[in-house]
Amino acid sequence: MEKISVIIPVYNVEPYIRKCLDSVVTQTHENLEVLLVNDGSTDDSGVICDEYAAKDNRVRVFHKKNGGVSSARNVGLMHATGKYIGFTDSDDWLEPDMYEVLHNELRNRDATICIAAFFRDTDTDSVPMKNRIHIQSDTLTCKDMMLFALKRDHYMGFCAYLWNKLFLSDIIVDNAFFFDESINYGEDVLFLMNLIMSIGSAGVYCEKPLYHYYQRCSSIARTEKVEVKTDILTAYKKVENLMNDNGYSDISYWARGFYCYHAGVVAEVAYKTGNEAVLRMMKCEIEAHLDDYKATNRDFPEKITRMQRMLCLEL
Repeated sequence: MEKISVIIPVYNVEPYIRKCLDSVVTQTHENLEVLLVNDGSTDDSGVICDEYAAKDNRVRVFHKKNGGVSSARNVGLMHATGKYIGFTDSDDWLEPDMYEVLHNELRNRDATICIAAFFRDTDTDSVPMKNRIHIQSDTLTCKDMMLFALKRDHYMGFCAYLWNKLFLSDIIVDNAFFFDESINYGEDVLFLMNLIMSIGSAGVYCEKPLYHYYQRCSSIARTEKVEVKTDILTAYKKVENLMNDNGYSDISYWARGFYCYHAGVVAEVAYKTGNEAVLRMMKCEIEAHLDDYKATNRDFPEKITRMQRMLCLEL
């Protein structure tokens, strides 16, 4: 078995981390290096990490001051020694054979990235995310992977997350890829797109759901802090620039469409919190990108109607 480095940023996840780590250390692919980066947790998350390291020599723990998920993942990347790299969130969990399946797919298809479908979990149910459009090709081009990641409503099982993917470590290490530490929400799509555009080689998709994405109320994606939500606007603007700079300007309107979507999310938060200045700014951003949003949501007219209603919000 070739070694897989699994990077797990950890921050105040005491109620969830044992389930996550149990699902990682019991993988059927046993040659793992589990890199736990405790990002200044104020609960017992760091203690639990040390506990797992004490009983399993594949687990390594790094304690650091709080700097955000991007800086935590960068610490993991700096210490990863595996031939492959995977990312896991510390409140999620894996199917027992996830890394065995992804590793075999990468080797058998001579690919650099393998993507698996996933489950979306709550406290009451577990729903497999299925693509609306079947991915037929055995191998995926760089353009395929970019479009499938950005066409979220058509390819729900693909998405731009990192945790349902396994990467050949050479494409990260050789290109000295790190996360933008100024961004802690949307950092995954920026990292993934940068990676895809730089490798010039193939990926492969596995339709079997292998990862459990747990939707908890306190996650960063559910926060209503404007300063957190605006991070993802910066991320998608950088994605657009990357696409334009690397010869993909013909499809960069997909990045602008997502930018518009998240401007709408920030507008809603600003409206709920009474932040008139941010609401006014986001309405300008929506207007500037509305044509791109319409182009990327032709199959979902209700979304276009909802976005147009955002322009009518007033405080």
